[in-house]
Amino acid sequence: MASFKTLNSVDLAGKRVLVRVDFNVPLDGDTITDNTRITAALPTIRHILEQKGKVILMSHLGRPKGQPNPKYSLRPVATELAKLLERPVGFVSDCAGPEAAAAVSALGEGGVLLLENVRFHAGEEKNDPELAARLAALGDLYVNDAFGSAHRAHASTAGVTEKLRPAVAGFLMEKELKFLGEETAHPKRPFVVILGGAKVSDKINVINRLLEKADTILIGGAMAYTFALAKGGKIGDSLSEPDKVEVAKAALEKAEKRGVKFLLPVDNQITDKLDFDNLAVGELKTVAAADGIPDGWEGVDIGPETIQLFSKEVAGAATILWNGPMGIFEIKACSEGTFAIAEAVAANPNAVSIIGGGDSVKAVNRAGVADKVSFISTGGGASLEFLEGKELPGVTALDPA
Repeated sequence: MASFKTLNSVDLAGKRVLVRVDFNVPLDGDTITDNTRITAALPTIRHILEQKGKVILMSHLGRPKGQPNPKYSLRPVATELAKLLERPVGFVSDCAGPEAAAAVSALGEGGVLLLENVRFHAGEEKNDPELAARLAALGDLYVNDAFGSAHRAHASTAGVTEKLRPAVAGFLMEKELKFLGEETAHPKRPFVVILGGAKVSDKINVINRLLEKADTILIGGAMAYTFALAKGGKIGDSLSEPDKVEVAKAALEKAEKRGVKFLLPVDNQITDKLDFDNLAVGELKTVAAADGIPDGWEGVDIGPETIQLFSKEVAGAATILWNGPMGIFEIKACSEGTFAIAEAVAANPNAVSIIGGGDSVKAVNRAGVADKVSFISTGGGASLEFLEGKELPGVTALDPA
């Protein structure tokens, strides 16, 4: 992995510092229901302020399809950020053009300004050079601290760097690259990878890449049922991808060839009725994986023996990477496996533990163990693409170290 210039390498005093952050937070009306992504950006913002720079923040929120939409306004984020920083945060209802330029001009030393949603402009997702130039005109240098958006070549993540230099990584971006890059490229061993979620197709490239690095891979979630099919198992009505069975077989063969321990659930919690919309299930019981899942039933979580097996592997790890839940953890009755794994990861204080974005982040937060893991990635899709070994446009656009 190439290394990139960081915030510590540039003079910020008196400068207009244009920062791309990831404030794509969940909202219930105007109420932010999880401010994790805002708090993750605070070290970068505070450092700029300490160095007497002016902070101009830009982000997207949701998918407004290139048009202004009050539902996706960043105004509530400005309010939340002001509380967290304990200082005023200005807000301007555009991210480019005269209004934004005037607000930046009026910004004093130690000032913080949040621009409106960059996706209110169709040119953002098209990486339009004109929009990129208008954004670049607002700063004296550029900082990308939005790892969660770094896999997209958009005007605010890539195009802007063609008009504005230096372009450096913020502290959050730096941490993401360190933990997802360096710590998994040269892991302390044993290196245990836990992968869950619904689809093998979403993660097969990650699995193939990690089979070249990991000592042990633990598979949970609906992915496990596709692997069970690949091994000739019976999965009843469980969610699976029959068209990916050959892909799963190839991964199992690769694991065997490379001597990687590749563990699937030895038992499953199953139900005869699943109503995800209402977060409800019918009768629940546990069956051994060797006995299969009967027709009319479907797997919804790993069973108690699997929890014990997986937890033992996690306890002996020196590096842990976890991406994806073990079951339908949104339903309380099907959440035991996911929360048990979260607790097992947190209970190993000697390991470097990396939570690779998405639902795994929700799981460690809900389990109340977020403060007991080494690093929680803010990138869902970006984390997966980076772990696959893909180049991320928002990263490669930065100044090399």
